[in-house]
Amino acid sequence: MRVLLTFWPFPGHVNPALALAHAIRARGHEPAVYTGGSACALIEREGFRCFPFKHVNEEKVHAFAHINLPIGKSVRDQLKRASILKTQLHEWLVATVPDQVADINDIVAEWRPDAIVQETALWGPVLVVHETTHIPLAIFSTFSACVLPGPDAPAFGRGVPPPRGTFGRFRASAERAALNWFSSDFRNAVDKIRGSFGLSPLTMSVTEYAGTVPLYMVPSIPEFDYNRRDLPPTVHYVGPCPWAAPSTEPPPEWLMNRTSQRPLIHVTEATIHVQDPLLLRASAAAFKDMDVDVVMTCGTHRDPATLAIGPVAANIRIERYVPHNHLLPKCAAMVTMGGAGTVMSALSAGVPLVVVPTDWDKPENAQRVVESGVGLRIDPDQCTPERLRRAVERLLTEPSFRDNARRMADALARYGGAARAAELIEALPLQAASRQRVAVGV
Repeated sequence: MRVLLTFWPFPGHVNPALALAHAIRARGHEPAVYTGGSACALIEREGFRCFPFKHVNEEKVHAFAHINLPIGKSVRDQLKRASILKTQLHEWLVATVPDQVADINDIVAEWRPDAIVQETALWGPVLVVHETTHIPLAIFSTFSACVLPGPDAPAFGRGVPPPRGTFGRFRASAERAALNWFSSDFRNAVDKIRGSFGLSPLTMSVTEYAGTVPLYMVPSIPEFDYNRRDLPPTVHYVGPCPWAAPSTEPPPEWLMNRTSQRPLIHVTEATIHVQDPLLLRASAAAFKDMDVDVVMTCGTHRDPATLAIGPVAANIRIERYVPHNHLLPKCAAMVTMGGAGTVMSALSAGVPLVVVPTDWDKPENAQRVVESGVGLRIDPDQCTPERLRRAVERLLTEPSFRDNARRMADALARYGGAARAAELIEALPLQAASRQRVAVGV
């Protein structure tokens, strides 16, 4: 069985794709990955075939991912943020669909996959390819929550609490309706693209339509995702699907030889964060005279010496990268902007968090951290050293955060992760064949 994995070329997307590829290969099948050429060397080093973008402009795709959204809660800031985000998402998610389809059709003709797995935001397969080629399709979410709409969850994006009571559900429903109206031009553009391939218009949003495919996988667990009971049976929580490049390198000497009995705090910004290092700067000021040790990481793409974060005290160490499997077991708390992979890594290790969410899905992850009782949230425009310090002090002195994080770790460990996802993907062609037999009355 050949499985084509279609993912955007960002680390937080490629890493789960590689986890899936390894698990699919372990079951005796042949995976390949369609993504940007910048990720192909990594994928090929792992022994998988990589089909790079040919028609999709990868340079523009990376520019979309690095947009600088305004931070702030004023109406003006929110409207400006929404306008910028809408324009960029249209250019990224919608305008690239014909080029995605051209690329994938070439792969289908050459490689003939038996199934396609599409990440949430790469829309070519779900909007066109699976209907024009009849190849079974599964969707793999790159979020730590299910984005399908329903009465148990608020409209996805702002990171607000789940609806509670009659009024809360009414308000959430109204917000979803407003969001659908606001994005109606998305659907018009999508329907025009579908029409060019001889397909009928959608009767729902693209997000809702994705929920109609035979298999929709979420790399999280219900306990972290508001314990939703409003999802179709095709949705499966599989648990985190982490991947890291294999290494025989031992833990850093400074970490192995650490003798301090003080709590160790890990501070990290996003994997591809290129904006102002607001979290590192606030942390450097917050923890400089606190009775803790701090390890900050800024990402392999940035040089710590060039970051404007102010004076760094003796109890604070700055590195580009430290493998989480070495660092997190020693940590008492994590401070992060809230990327899905980072949050799941912390919780898998039973480490409570302070989340300072900026953009994309980070506000949603932050709110789920709060609702699960495994940490605290500070909005970026409120992230002063004083607030950050008080939040970490709460994590260290109130046992409930650590207890809840450990319970979450136990729950996460009960799910199969990439191995479970591969098992579900393996059944796709058989399910498709069964549905076809039913459709023709055999």
